[in-house]
Amino acid sequence: MNDLRFDHRTVLVTGGAGGFGSQTCRTFGERGANVVVADLNLEKAAEVAAELPSAVAIQMDVTDPESIEAGIQAAVEAFGSLDVLVNNAGAPNRGGPIEDTSVKDMDWLFQINYRSSVLATQAALPHLRASEIGSIINVASISAKRPRPGHAVYCSLKAGVEGLTRALAVELAPEVRVNSVSPVIAETGFVKNATGQEKLTDEARASMVAGIPMGRPAQTQDVANAILYLASDLASFQTGVCLDVDGGRSIS
Repeated sequence: MNDLRFDHRTVLVTGGAGGFGSQTCRTFGERGANVVVADLNLEKAAEVAAELPSAVAIQMDVTDPESIEAGIQAAVEAFGSLDVLVNNAGAPNRGGPIEDTSVKDMDWLFQINYRSSVLATQAALPHLRASEIGSIINVASISAKRPRPGHAVYCSLKAGVEGLTRALAVELAPEVRVNSVSPVIAETGFVKNATGQEKLTDEARASMVAGIPMGRPAQTQDVANAILYLASDLASFQTGVCLDVDGGRSIS
């Protein structure tokens, strides 16, 4: 389907070496995009880029404004344009009571989960406005609507990402579309960061899946497909959409 092709278009994915990020890079790459895999871990980013027909890996620390600026510039230098920005980078806090969340942890969570999307948007905007299809997709979380105990700061910041998406959609239209996806839990490196476990135990998995009507966690491809759609010509009239990729958790 030509509406889902991205030939001669450049897509930058922050956190591009992670679970959702790497699958998003592959999905765009399969559809002809020039892909910029931006990640703090340059070695892993290079491994993802090596899988794709047209891709480069760049090191980007999304908590560092200068690193973001340099990464956006490197992307444009590599392919001559920037058409789609996927603000995917993010991280949870280890679950625990709000009274045990330090100021240092709060500041770090703010920088990586919210501020990074603002800074990357600022840096990318001149290039996105010059594109015929300028588009931003932010990765929020279904926890913005259905929070779990022990992650108050993370959940509220992801709610902020959804609010940012709507606000930017109004501000940047019609030149640039801004949408977001809100995934439910998936068995990626995110789980290790949130729980301290390499993999979910059977008991923990059953507990999480119990609240998902579709009866399973999200797969990375589920999220990549949603991002691809929102960036595509099929969604050319969609802006300010916060798309739940949650198997129904938000309505259960």
